Parts: sequence; structure tokens; C-alpha cells
Amino acid sequence: MEQVITRFPPSPTGALHIGGARTALFNWLFARSRGGKFILRIEDTDIERSTEESVKAIIDAMEWLELSWDEGPYFQTHRLAVYREYAEKLLGSGHAYWCECSGEELEKRRNAALAEGRKPKYDGTCRSKGLDRAPNRVLRFRTPQTGTTILKDIIKGPIEFENSELDDLVILKSDGVPTYNFAVVIDDLTMGITHVIRGDDHVNNTPRQILIYKALGAKLPQFGHVPMIHGEDRSPLSKRHGATSVMEYKRMGFIPEALLNCLVRLGWSHGDQEIFSRQELIEKFSLETVGKSPSIFTMEKLLWLNAHYIKENSPQELTRLLKPFLAERNYPEKPDHFLAAAIHTLQPRTHTLVEMADAMRFYMVDGIEFEPEAAAKFLTADMSGVFSGLISELSKLETFDEASLEPVFRNTAQDLKVKLGKIAQPVRVALTGGTKSPGLFEIMEVLGKEAVIERLQKGLKYIETV
Repeated sequence: MEQVITRFPPSPTGALHIGGARTALFNWLFARSRGGKFILRIEDTDIERSTEESVKAIIDAMEWLELSWDEGPYFQTHRLAVYREYAEKLLGSGHAYWCECSGEELEKRRNAALAEGRKPKYDGTCRSKGLDRAPNRVLRFRTPQTGTTILKDIIKGPIEFENSELDDLVILKSDGVPTYNFAVVIDDLTMGITHVIRGDDHVNNTPRQILIYKALGAKLPQFGHVPMIHGEDRSPLSKRHGATSVMEYKRMGFIPEALLNCLVRLGWSHGDQEIFSRQELIEKFSLETVGKSPSIFTMEKLLWLNAHYIKENSPQELTRLLKPFLAERNYPEKPDHFLAAAIHTLQPRTHTLVEMADAMRFYMVDGIEFEPEAAAKFLTADMSGVFSGLISELSKLETFDEASLEPVFRNTAQDLKVKLGKIAQPVRVALTGGTKSPGLFEIMEVLGKEAVIERLQKGLKYIETV
């Protein structure tokens, strides 16, 4: 049985965006699910717009998503001799010809065709001239002028194209650099690609590519065109819908598993299941269950998935992921066991690593500041006795955990004839600076006896001063 080989061929003219990442994921999953091979290819023949910075951004995004490739990255600019070899084959078999029409001439003919209501395609002026290679000449593919080309799409089903509607596309520019439709065929052919899985914005390119395959007497790969991704307003996904660059989502505090899970559900489904492990995706993915309609990307769904993965991840793994965000905030360094314990208290309460890093502040800094409104409302004169009593009783504890802390608070509330709830919020403000935090006894255990007493003393001093 033929080995499945897929590829992801981004152009290095910018960052890797959501649509490209989904294409990469579908190709990666299809190869992995069938024990095949996944190739990374950089399509950099747009020399003016391609940059090393974009190459790095694409590779960084692929590595962050852990979409590992088996071969590559290959670069088209390193393969110019291969394209010229195949161009010569097409020329020798009569399937290509040299064209001397200038850009100005072509523009005039296009405008004339439009004015007459005709399709503005190349009119075949040089088709029968038998020209040789010369400066400023391009090589064109001799497209059949009759007949039908059928795209047997795995996802969309059969699509027919009349050859008479296609023009004689340029396959080599005058500088010898191949055009997209030619280079992609030669790459896929020489790399043994068996399945071409890409966005359906490439559907109209496909009949041209099929005809080049046939002219070379080569076996066609199977094509599958996935629907575009739209925003919630049903228009194509763009920057106005939020971040679209993969690495921007990393900077926003999303974790790879959540983004992958969100991406795979943009067009693919497996029953009613919403959340998949990477291994489950490999086991269950198939092109037959990819939909034909555009998919809707929502930040709400991504946030929900990210919150799920944050909640389910181990505190130790989250410690590793969170450290760069803590460093960005210039927090003092803390030992990993302390960070893991603090993270554990925040996991059910945060949606992103950015949100978690911000929420970690009261754990990380020594000199917390009281929120003015919270301090005015809760650090009041009637709390002086409460704080004094708590400081005294907590100082006596040998074990400082949730189980030992709760009785101290209950006894203090009972002795002072106040409700436990009336004590909890002022203590929370003293310990965290605000009124929102994980459970009071949870955070006290993480902070430790020394820090808790020190912060209560600072709170008491505030009460007595104000």
C-alpha cells in the first residue's frame, strides 16, 4: 500500500495565521493517522516579499504547536534547477512555448477584452511562433483549448472546469523563477506527495495544476480543499476579528493544546465530541468528515477550551508555561514548588496564562498595595481586635495548612461574636490587596505562616493609622 505523504507549504511573506495553522494541522493529522510522512516546504519564490524573519516566525509557530515534520524545511529558491529541468521537458514535448509579449501589450489586450465583454485571458499570440529562449521572454504552458478537466475533490466532490476558460499560464518568468502553479506541481511530484490538503481558495488553481501533471505523464495526487474560516459576522477571518497570528495567541496566554483543539473543530467533527487529546485526534481524524461550508471562529470558544486545558493541566507543567509571563512582569523569582502551589489555587479561576500571571501578583510580590475602595470598606476600626486576635492565634500554630487554619478563624469569630464572613473579606484584603482571590485558607497555606502574619500586621497598622 502506498505511503501517505502530505505537505504544508507556507509563503514566508508574514507570520503563520490561523487559516494556515489549520491547514498544517489537517495535513499533519492525516499523515500521522495513516503512519505517513509530513513535509514542511517554504514557498519563497516571491523573492521581493519573502523574509528570513517570516521563515523564523513560521517555524517558531509550528514548533510551538508541536506539528513536527519528517522532512524539510525545503526552500523553493534552492530548487530552481529542478523547475528548469521540468520546464525543458514540457518545452520538448510541445506542452510549453516561449512568449515575447511585453507587459504593456498584455495590459492593452486585457483592457480590450474587458471592453468587449470577453474574459481577459492570454490570447495565444505567441502560441504558434516557435520562439526560442531569449532575454525578456517567458515560458507559457500550452493549455488544451477543448475538453473538460475534472477535479475529484475528497471533500467537495467532483468539480468540472472547461479548458477553454483557462489561459496559457506563465510557468517560468523571464528571470527563470517559476510561478506558483508550476513550482507547486513540480514540488509535489518530486517529493511524492500523495494528498494535497489546502484551503478552498486554491480550487481554481487546481485544474491548471492537473493539466501540468497530465502533460508530464505523472500520477495525480488526491486533492482535498477545506472551507475557509470566517469570523462571527460570517466574513472571512481577518485582524478585525482579533489576533490571527499563531504566535500572537501564544503572547495572549493560550496554550497549544487549546488552539489545536479549536482549529481542528473548524470544519472537522467526530460525533458530538468537543475536546480531543492529540492522540485521539490522530486516531479519529479523516477527511471524509470535513465539512463543505465555511467554519466560524469565535474567541469565546477558544477561551472556553483554554480554560479547560488550564484546569486539566498539571501545576508543574503550567509552572513551565507561566514562567515567561511572570518574568515579563518583573516579579521576584520563586521556587517551582511555591509557583506550582499558587497555580493550583488559580487553575479553576483563569482562562489564559496572561490572566493567571496577573492574578499571581499577590503571591509574588512582598509589598502588596491595598485597593483604595477595598481598604476603605473592609479595613475599618472594628477589625482591629479581629486582626490582633488572629495574629496572636496564628503565631501559635505549628502546622500551617487549611485544616489547622479554619478552626482558628471559627474560634476567633465565636469569641468576638461576629460571623465568619465578616472576618474573611477584611483578611482577604490584607493578604491580597483586593476582594477577589481563591479560597482564603488555600492562599494562606501557599503564602506560609511568616508572610501571612506579616501582611496581617501591615493590615492592622493600616487600620490603626486610618
